[in-house]
Amino acid sequence: MLESIADWFRWLNKAHGINLTIFYDPIDAHKFASGIVTTIELSAACIVASMVVGVLGAWLQQSNLVWTRRIVQVYIQFFRNTPPLVQLYFFYFALDAGLAGILGTGNLLGSIGWSFVSLSFFAGAFNIEIFRAGIEAVPKATVEAAEALGYTRFGVYRHVVLPLAFRISLPALNNNLVNLVKTTTIAYAIAAPETLYMANQIWSDSVNVTEMMNVVFIVYLLLVGALVWGMGRWERAMRVPGMGR
Repeated sequence: MLESIADWFRWLNKAHGINLTIFYDPIDAHKFASGIVTTIELSAACIVASMVVGVLGAWLQQSNLVWTRRIVQVYIQFFRNTPPLVQLYFFYFALDAGLAGILGTGNLLGSIGWSFVSLSFFAGAFNIEIFRAGIEAVPKATVEAAEALGYTRFGVYRHVVLPLAFRISLPALNNNLVNLVKTTTIAYAIAAPETLYMANQIWSDSVNVTEMMNVVFIVYLLLVGALVWGMGRWERAMRVPGMGR
């Protein structure tokens, strides 16, 4: 079966000049598959980390300490108001070089590691604002009722405010996470072996830029479509009747 498919794509190349080597060349197939796996792993790790940053940052924004709120606000403004590619270059070239000089070591995290750090902080800044808006949408009467029951400030946030705010924030969070998955393509700029970078390696050898770019387009369409579908189901499952309506 697989050999028949490979033969058909070889024929397609010879007859029509449509050169999709990833379907008949085992080396190119392995390269591209590894790129897709890296993209999925990087996206999943960044989604989890950015949500953790968002939850913690939104909680710190409610702090009674002025400087804590200011530090969070500076972080948000820095990552929201600068291009993600510039942030990635800052982490990979400037920060890594500075830390390597201090510690006397080479590259600390590698291209994948710094991509994870940069993209997580980038998406996390937006998630903080998303969760903050969700927190502010929680009725004050609900918070006051929890306080009257003896909950601490952290207890109110953890057991009452956050679960409700998370449900309210899911539509906006969905949009930000979709944008995060698409933004992982900038990891290509520092040679992280994700989908776009591996596609570039293939088309550089096989001179099939058009074919590979179409394949990359379809791959990201499927990845983002799967995320949107999953987030949509999650949103419907967690919806509280009467909340956010």
